[in-house]
Amino acid sequence: MPTVAKNPLVLVDGSSYLYRAYYAPPHLTNSKGEATGAVYGVVNMLRSLLTRYQPSHIAVIFDAKGKTFRNDMYSEYKAQRPPMPDDLRSQIEPLHRIIRALGLPLISISGVEADDVIGTIARQASLENRAVLISTGDKDMAQLVDENVTLINTMTDTIMGPEEVALKFGVGPERIIDLLALMGDKADNIPGLPGVGEKTALAMLTGAGSVSNLLAEPEKVAELGFRGSKTMAAKIIENADMLKLSYELATIKTDVELEQDWHELTIKPADKDELIKCYGEMEFKRWLAEVLDNKITANSSVNTESTETQEDASAVEAIATQYDCILTEAELDAWIAKLKQADLMALDTETTSLDYMVAELVGISFAIEAGKAAYLPLAHDYVGAPTQIDKTVALEKLRPLLEDPKIKKVGQNLKYDISILANAGLKLQGVAFDTMLESYVFNSVASRHDMDGLALKYLGHKTISFEEIAGKGAKQLTFNQIPLETAAPYAAEDADITLRLHQHLWPRLEKEAELAAMFTEIELPLIQVLSDIERQGVLIDSMLLGQQSDELARKIDTLEEKAYDIAGEKFNLASPKQLQVLFFEKLGYPITKKTPKGAPSTAEEVLVELALDFPLPKVILEHRSLSKLKSTYTDKLPLMVNAKTGRVHTSYHQANAATGRLSSSEPNLQNIPIRTEEGRRIRQAFVAPAGRKILAADYSQIELRIMAHLSQDDGLLTAFAAGKDIHRATAAEVFGTDFDEVTTEQRRRAKAVNFGLIYGMSAFGLARQLDIPRHEAQTYIDTYFARYPGVLRYMEETRAGAADLGYVSTLFGRRLYLPEIRDRNAMRRQGAERAAINAPMQGTAADIIKKAMINIAQWIKTETKGEITMIMQVHDELVFEVDADKAEELKKTVCCLMAQAANLDVELLAEAGIGDNWDEAH
Repeated sequence: MPTVAKNPLVLVDGSSYLYRAYYAPPHLTNSKGEATGAVYGVVNMLRSLLTRYQPSHIAVIFDAKGKTFRNDMYSEYKAQRPPMPDDLRSQIEPLHRIIRALGLPLISISGVEADDVIGTIARQASLENRAVLISTGDKDMAQLVDENVTLINTMTDTIMGPEEVALKFGVGPERIIDLLALMGDKADNIPGLPGVGEKTALAMLTGAGSVSNLLAEPEKVAELGFRGSKTMAAKIIENADMLKLSYELATIKTDVELEQDWHELTIKPADKDELIKCYGEMEFKRWLAEVLDNKITANSSVNTESTETQEDASAVEAIATQYDCILTEAELDAWIAKLKQADLMALDTETTSLDYMVAELVGISFAIEAGKAAYLPLAHDYVGAPTQIDKTVALEKLRPLLEDPKIKKVGQNLKYDISILANAGLKLQGVAFDTMLESYVFNSVASRHDMDGLALKYLGHKTISFEEIAGKGAKQLTFNQIPLETAAPYAAEDADITLRLHQHLWPRLEKEAELAAMFTEIELPLIQVLSDIERQGVLIDSMLLGQQSDELARKIDTLEEKAYDIAGEKFNLASPKQLQVLFFEKLGYPITKKTPKGAPSTAEEVLVELALDFPLPKVILEHRSLSKLKSTYTDKLPLMVNAKTGRVHTSYHQANAATGRLSSSEPNLQNIPIRTEEGRRIRQAFVAPAGRKILAADYSQIELRIMAHLSQDDGLLTAFAAGKDIHRATAAEVFGTDFDEVTTEQRRRAKAVNFGLIYGMSAFGLARQLDIPRHEAQTYIDTYFARYPGVLRYMEETRAGAADLGYVSTLFGRRLYLPEIRDRNAMRRQGAERAAINAPMQGTAADIIKKAMINIAQWIKTETKGEITMIMQVHDELVFEVDADKAEELKKTVCCLMAQAANLDVELLAEAGIGDNWDEAH
């Protein structure tokens, strides 16, 4: 491979880049559903090229709109090409804006192609002995290669000088036009000589030297001796005009009139404000952060002003910041007076840990208007730390303010702050807004909803990161160890940005009444409910879990030995590479899926499919399942018991799942399996304390009931109204039998159809699940839709509506945006369509149980006297501790309140059980 001269003139075939980026992953969209993948791909390639070659001179050249001189020569030139896809066309203008903002010369000249502009510039520079590097994937460009001009294909990382061109094409650069003229070019619809392919063309050029020689003396071609050479002369004579035309069409023009010569193609300083705007619109967060990092000088001391960059929907606006550090009681009193007068105060706590049960309060920050905030340090104890207000004194001064429900507060993930303040003896009231949840309700899939990401996305502001002030890894400081000159600006900024985010997001929510109601009536009141559940925790039997761990260890060992016996050798059951060799090379299993790098996949879905026919994958799946249960639950749960409470405290996440469902972590309560014996035994370790029982209440078939309501299908509505077993009723319809004569197997299959259709399952998926032929599964689905036409109508209307709007909604107005619903890739589009069908049901179910939790929490607070405590939420289930002597009475009320959480055309049904442990009560 030839070396590239230092600091070459770089000419980028922008049009080639554009199409390559469009058809290559990742196929990105922003939160508005606008395609951004081609822009990202081109800019990424340009950045890499600039980094690699560090040129002083560069140009990015694009085809201009409209026809070129070649279309005048030959009307069929490129006529076979389909029109540019709309989602590619829409990316051209923003791409051009970014390229220009990067300071790169961009050229597009009407009447000629990008190739001709590149050829002209390359020839000019080469004549002056300037090294030129042309970045393209177009083989036609090989004709431009000479001692000064080199090609690079960045996709394959191949560089071609004259020798490499000759090696690749069989002729040197000076004969590339002849080669293309003879063999034609299907991509450009250059006709060439009929019946002449690459081998024949090379044989003709090897003997005759050029097209002009062949045209001058066609009869001599018979002497070349290749197959068909004897009849070639007549073909050349007959098609001479077409051959001449093909030669002209294949020739890159090198005399285009240019407004500037190559000396002027220098890189200009980047327009950072324009880049901030463009990257913000495209939602290229990493690049946006880079620009902001270079543009913004972070506060380096307390009580100083700095200029920061804020991007809203229309403009970049400078905001001067004034951040105070409160070190005296007089300063605190002054700030409390200002906070009491404010319409809304932003609040944030700084602590020693992310674990709300062990974190110690280090300080509190406040903000009252954009750019004005303060940090109150309470427990910084590094060597040389200034004297701070006594924590007890400060918190008592703040108590009236923090506990006043009339003084409105906003925070980012306030559930954490509520718990921290509760641990310090304060009950935070007046929670009016939470920016994490505002973002989540506004668009659940737009971002991760963390403050740093939201600041970049909505404000165009790069926040001070925790790692910048605390370091990384094992040496990372806790907040109490961080000097105030860096801790105070960081903490104050948190409150300031939180307030600014609210000012940006809330007006957008207010414009959509359903979204505003979703926030104020469901997500906001749920914060306190979840905080109470988290701090209450759940009691576990650590001894029982220890016994289960020992039993699981023995089962896992037995499965390992069984796997070795089947394989005929020992191997690492957790090693994908070893499994690949064993499965596909030694045992000859069929390859059903490959990794992105082309290797046979051993992912779980592959093992599930292979397990239908082979014993080893089935053993490995069971081994993985038991190993996960052991490491995640039976081994880990006893280690998670809080020393003070003697209980396990999970963290619930409101802003994780796109559909609105809650998730939990440390531990993840949602993933404890219920259908296996081992999973149920783990639930047996969740126990009630002395004198109490566990009450577990679960919605019955809630998503099917929601489906009946949304689809308004008469058959489903009638079945539910009659209180029938819905799976048996479906079986009777699908299999054409009487309700009372439905078999257990028929009910099982009908249940698979019911739930499968909710999740958009295809006939192929249903066939795999039921282990039946695909045509039989299709018959079940067709019959189902024939019996329940309202369901089919709902699905078709939902798909169409999602494609039109770009989102679907739950019954209560929660939106799920589907960026891939119009994707040109069929698999991604179909995945989005399945999500469109399922999300309104799953999301509505999530909304309903959240409403139930809020209503039950209110009932517990106002009408019970400590006889019942909510301790867990898992999927469609709520779990309580109840006084044993009140259990039956409380059960009835809980089920009633759950059933009343929504008013559907189908009655909601909640069923509950009581026991000494979770499994017994479920």
